[in-house]
Amino acid sequence: MLNISYFLNNVSKQTSINNDDLMILDHLDNNRRTINIKALKNIKLTNGKIKLDIVLNDDDLYFFNGYQSWTDTKEATIKDKEKNVKKIPSLLNKMFAFDRYGDTLFYDYHKTKLHGYDVFYIKGKNELFSFNYNYDQAYLVYELNKKEKTLSLISDVNGISLKENEDFKIFDYSLFSSIKDGLNDLYSLFPLKQTKKIFGYTSWYNYYQNINEEIILRDLESLDSRFNLFQIDDGYETFVGDWLDVDQNKFPNGLKGIVEKIHNKGYLAGIWLAPFVAEEKSKLFSEHKELFKMENGEYVKCGANWSGFYALDLENEDAKKYIKKCLDYYKDLGFDFYKLDFLYGANLPLYENKTRAMAAKDAYEFLREVLEDKLVLGCGAVISNSINRFDYLRVGPDVSLIFDDVWFMKYMHRERISTKLTLQNTIYRSIFNNHFFLNDPDVFLLREDNIKLSNEQKKALVIINSLFGSVLMTSDNISDYGIEQNALLEEAFDLFYNSKDVKFVKNGKYINIEYTLNDKHHNLKYNTLKGVME
Repeated sequence: MLNISYFLNNVSKQTSINNDDLMILDHLDNNRRTINIKALKNIKLTNGKIKLDIVLNDDDLYFFNGYQSWTDTKEATIKDKEKNVKKIPSLLNKMFAFDRYGDTLFYDYHKTKLHGYDVFYIKGKNELFSFNYNYDQAYLVYELNKKEKTLSLISDVNGISLKENEDFKIFDYSLFSSIKDGLNDLYSLFPLKQTKKIFGYTSWYNYYQNINEEIILRDLESLDSRFNLFQIDDGYETFVGDWLDVDQNKFPNGLKGIVEKIHNKGYLAGIWLAPFVAEEKSKLFSEHKELFKMENGEYVKCGANWSGFYALDLENEDAKKYIKKCLDYYKDLGFDFYKLDFLYGANLPLYENKTRAMAAKDAYEFLREVLEDKLVLGCGAVISNSINRFDYLRVGPDVSLIFDDVWFMKYMHRERISTKLTLQNTIYRSIFNNHFFLNDPDVFLLREDNIKLSNEQKKALVIINSLFGSVLMTSDNISDYGIEQNALLEEAFDLFYNSKDVKFVKNGKYINIEYTLNDKHHNLKYNTLKGVME
């Protein structure tokens, strides 16, 4: 059942058939359905909705792909719940901007609903697979109504205005009765990548912003020939957004000499930036507010990190020139690898006559155009718009130094820091790996100091990252590793490069994992609640 919602002369209207305002052009070709809207009058689209005629079962598993990199993603049952930050006291939301990291501002959360974006499947009695080919024009929300036991497809076309005789593709999706057939169709569209795997170091998960030249050079010296990337993370700049101001107290000799030392060891040199945002304390925000996006008379806040941070206006040519100038600066320094973070800031604001999907597409294409053939790792980015634009993509939230972060954060936003959640995402989003991009499951950590993960949790983390990811990173000074840690690192290294036919099956709180290594079949049983192998 199809329904189109729109405005005509500021009056809200709905239709499921052609009328005097618009024509619906519906085309079905085997497993692919395309629906175009042709305006007969000037209209403004709100959304399109298709309620599928299928039976949903309590025992089936439903794959819900989260909105952006950090959003929790899993196979859920119809009885599962979604975190809804609208239930958090408004004062806390205002202070910490928990509602800015995901889709809360533009999706109507409710306790009776579960939802995901652009890729969906059902495992169980009525198997189903679906993919949104229209992801660069409109996100496709797969919405399960738990009370009615119905599944709807919602096209997020909010923001699109059509003049008379203009048309717009509102739906373009596949529907297969077999997950295998659906994935085969997807993989034929996005064949295997030739991009190389990354085995590298990042400074973040040991020192966070507390880095300096001495720490960076010391940890660089500790790495051996197995590594192929050394990445400097957040903390080298004075403030987020002031990318041209390297902190002279921390890095008195700048970064160019460090890049040369990284290259001398045979590694790629990596740098972290958040190109679409700037924090409140930055010179950029205080001196150039004209570069920032405003809505309803206020600057668009993207979250509470640092001193709070705001979205640049990506339709402001001066803002884009600034971003390009910053990226060109690091290109000139010789950096090969760019971890670009908080990219959801590109389409948190709503731009004139653009869907959020269109805004993200334009922004990510701009980054690729500026960085040319440099290697790009997207983070905090919308999954579908990252396809074929970024070489690597983070597929889960940040790893935490305890298994599931501090207790009160469990009640906050779906993009919260959590080793528990990122391992879940690493497994379930593995269907994207090496087809959309190469999956970055975030870091493994084997060190003994400055960490509260148990040894068994650290072991599960490195094994799962090695099996399901294509980027294997750490923030440890590996020269401190003992015999057991080095042996586990060797095991992970072997799994990372040589394991094949990796599969998983959810069974309650467990995920059963199968793989082949050196022609031998192996089975693992991962306890998702404890974060250990059993």
